[in-house]
Amino acid sequence: MEKEILIVDDDVRNIFALKAVLKSRGITCLTAGSAAEALTMLRNRNNIGMVLMDIMMPDMDGYEAIAILRGIEAIKLLPIIAVTAKAMKGDREKCLQAGFDGYVSKPIDVDELLIKIKEYFTG
Repeated sequence: MEKEILIVDDDVRNIFALKAVLKSRGITCLTAGSAAEALTMLRNRNNIGMVLMDIMMPDMDGYEAIAILRGIEAIKLLPIIAVTAKAMKGDREKCLQAGFDGYVSKPIDVDELLIKIKEYFTG
C-alpha cells in the first residue's frame, strides 16, 4: 500500500493549494479539516506516512495535537511538519521542542516543503 501525506488545515484554500502542489509531484494526499479529524484518521489508517499540520486551528491547535500524537505508540515516530501563517521569532524552535519534525511558514515555499518531504517521507 502506498504511503500518503495527511494535510491538516481548517482553511480549505490552504488544503486545496497544498494538495494540488503535492499531487502534481505524484504525492497522494489525504485531508483533515481539524486536528480532531486528523487524530481519528491517524488512529484508524495505517497508510499515512507523513503529516503536514497547521498550527493555528480553532478546535485544537497543532501543539495540543502533537502532544496527543506523540503519546500514541503506533504513530509516535510519524514525521509531522508544522505549517503556520503567523511566523514569529522563536516559532520554529518552539515547534521542534513540541515534537514536530520540521517547520514551514505560509506562504509556503514549495521547494523548501518538497525538500522536507523528501527528507522525512519514505513512501
